Amino acid sequence: MNCKDNNTIDIQGHRGCRGLMPENTIEAFRKAIDLGVHTLELDVVVSKDNMVVVSHEPFMNHEMCLAPDGTEITEAEEKQYNVYQMTFNDLKEFDCGTKVHPRFPEQEKLKTYKPSLDKVFKMSLAKNPDIKFNIELKSKPEYDEIYTPKPEEFVGLVLDIINKNDVFNQVNLQSFDLRTLEEIKKQAPKMEVALLIDEDEDIWNKMTKMSYLPEIISPYYKLLDAKKVRNLKAEGFKVIPWTINKVEDLQLMMDFKVDGIITDYPDRLIKLIE
Repeated sequence: MNCKDNNTIDIQGHRGCRGLMPENTIEAFRKAIDLGVHTLELDVVVSKDNMVVVSHEPFMNHEMCLAPDGTEITEAEEKQYNVYQMTFNDLKEFDCGTKVHPRFPEQEKLKTYKPSLDKVFKMSLAKNPDIKFNIELKSKPEYDEIYTPKPEEFVGLVLDIINKNDVFNQVNLQSFDLRTLEEIKKQAPKMEVALLIDEDEDIWNKMTKMSYLPEIISPYYKLLDAKKVRNLKAEGFKVIPWTINKVEDLQLMMDFKVDGIITDYPDRLIKLIE
């Protein structure tokens, strides 16, 4: 059975397919599309020259990136390699695919860099014109104008790339930062929005702090039980938890009848569904 025909659950590849390939890279997104995901989940930050860059941190994470000269980056110095203080050409000098990831040792290793969102759109749509994108804006108040632009500018830059690639209807935007979610609704009222809920937060409590209701609730998966999922769906929300990797947890989420699952191992989820 071709997984693309399975429309019951939205299979979302977390950072492409972090369990299999270096995260948030062209290679990871290509592999995820080849496996048959419906949606690519990814994170964005901004470079010094205002390029929207696909990266989970606004700096070079020591677990997976090497300095331009090929040397290790220590945890103590990683934040000095600030994406917002470097041009996109500077960023391409950092290899974020060769180093063995301590938590994902089975990743395929290859030399690669953090791509632009524009390039990810172009490659992905060429491979699968129907692919969807779940894009997290990595903002928080303490990052403002140090590691990322303020929400108004950040959201504007991301929407520009989305509109330039004509993918508005294939994208939803997500964030933990309520300021960013408010800004998205202000600049793009029709954009589908996901509220991210961290493991130490309460779903309903966080939702009441928003001036509008998001279309998608995206909590840490352990915050969910069957009743919560039923209640959220009855209220009209889509429920798409993160990040589920063990087969028994993937099965449990399917039993809860969530709308989508974000996983580092889309191959495991696809096998379960088939």
